[in-house]
Amino acid sequence: MGLMLHCVILLLLSLSFVYGDIPTTLGGPYKPVTVSLDNNSLGNAIDLPDTDPRLAGPSNHFEPQQIVVSLSYNYDRVYITWITGDFQIGENIYDTDTDVATFVQFGVYGQEMMLSATNDGVLTYDQDLQIEGLSKYRSGLIHRLRLEGLEPDMLYQYQCGDPLKQMSEIHYFRTMPVSDPGNYPARIALVADMGLTYNTTSTVDHMLANHPDLVLLIGDLSYADLYLMNGTASICFECSFQDAPVHESYPPRWDYWGRYMQILTANVPLMVIAGDHDIEPQPTGGDHRAYDLRFGYPMEEDDSRSMSTMYYSFNAGSIHFVMLGAYDQYDKSSPQYKWLENDLLHVDRRVTPWLVAAWHPPWYSSYMTHYGEAECMRVEMEEILFKFGVDLVFNGHVNAYERSNRVYNYTLNPCGPVHITVGGGGNRQDIAIEHVDDEPGNCPVPSDSYCVYNIVSSTPEGKFCWDSQPDYSAYRDSSFGHGILEAKNETHALWTWHRNQDVYLKGEDVIWIVRQPDLCPVGDIPSPRY
Repeated sequence: MGLMLHCVILLLLSLSFVYGDIPTTLGGPYKPVTVSLDNNSLGNAIDLPDTDPRLAGPSNHFEPQQIVVSLSYNYDRVYITWITGDFQIGENIYDTDTDVATFVQFGVYGQEMMLSATNDGVLTYDQDLQIEGLSKYRSGLIHRLRLEGLEPDMLYQYQCGDPLKQMSEIHYFRTMPVSDPGNYPARIALVADMGLTYNTTSTVDHMLANHPDLVLLIGDLSYADLYLMNGTASICFECSFQDAPVHESYPPRWDYWGRYMQILTANVPLMVIAGDHDIEPQPTGGDHRAYDLRFGYPMEEDDSRSMSTMYYSFNAGSIHFVMLGAYDQYDKSSPQYKWLENDLLHVDRRVTPWLVAAWHPPWYSSYMTHYGEAECMRVEMEEILFKFGVDLVFNGHVNAYERSNRVYNYTLNPCGPVHITVGGGGNRQDIAIEHVDDEPGNCPVPSDSYCVYNIVSSTPEGKFCWDSQPDYSAYRDSSFGHGILEAKNETHALWTWHRNQDVYLKGEDVIWIVRQPDLCPVGDIPSPRY
């Protein structure tokens, strides 16, 4: 009898480490793995030319284009954003004709579209180009409506535009499930650093094949800032244009990006957070107007309570997402930090047991590119995310893939989050290949910031870089692709990294992320939102 009980215990322990032939985080921390470079992973990091028919402008002033569906805080509201008219660029910018209605008709799929929403608001934005003969860019008309009273986990169909002039084709989106344990979107796609290259098109094709219900794009969208104002491209602006008086940008790349991405964004809700390449300095301020205005965000009118597009939160079924701004103030006295603290205080883990955070630059990365760059943000914010039991963190910025073991303050910790970098969306800067531990010359010179000393004090050798792959780094792979998150219940979520060089639907890095609420309690029941 004792032997049988012992065998049963061993079987249960083995099942906790492997769930359906797939490893789980309960089996970690895992020995670091580096996937050998596959030359097929390099793809084609060349931008689509503006003559590509997929980037073609509208056929007339009234045709809806660059359509984007975005979530509100809860399932019952979504934003539809689109543009009519073409952009203008040059010295002589004329006033845009605003006599175009903002209207959406919608309904449950399979039924007549009897519901509608409308308003009178349209807007444009200008960017100063500051060079002779090409002094200004003006966007087309930007329309946005919030649809309300939606049912949870329901497929809707809709058209947007002007009913008297031109409406879009019929598009579709699925609302998020109601926030209650057991209700989760089927698949959430996560990607970053997309740009508009031939690699980007491969990433989008692979994402569409996975049929996600939601896409999170974690910074660096159009890469318009890798262009001179006359449309000349580069891989590194500072390297190619050292004599430029300002960091230039070519705003039409935003329009090209929006036109191409519509195949995805008009039918799958898209939530974005700003990356460094989404910041376009302007002499009059407003350094991220394209990012601000081309997408919908849960803001003050929603329960997110954020006053900024640079940070906000929302629910996707029983997952609470916190989107943070690495390029906004984040110290403990900043508005963002105070907002974050308030948001986390009001997360009810009985309703949304999963807590996921995302921002652009990773805190835990062993690649040479951007190594240690976000250390100051980590110093300010890691403690509060750990205190409130964040389960997963997603980042971009480093153009490659890396998944960590559970970690907190550079120490393996079963209650720390798993950090996953998904920066291989397809941009023109090529894939990150070299790691800081490959050879001594790969370790970058640390900045003068006090923050870097936290890294020095954390390495076994007391150096700025590890001599071998850090123990926090469980799996790294220099590849373009996207990830799929599938939360199955209150404790288990399946994570899969899909590489562009692989056949559709094949996963390269697959693991169950397992929460342990009994081992890692997150505090008292929160106060209700106000």
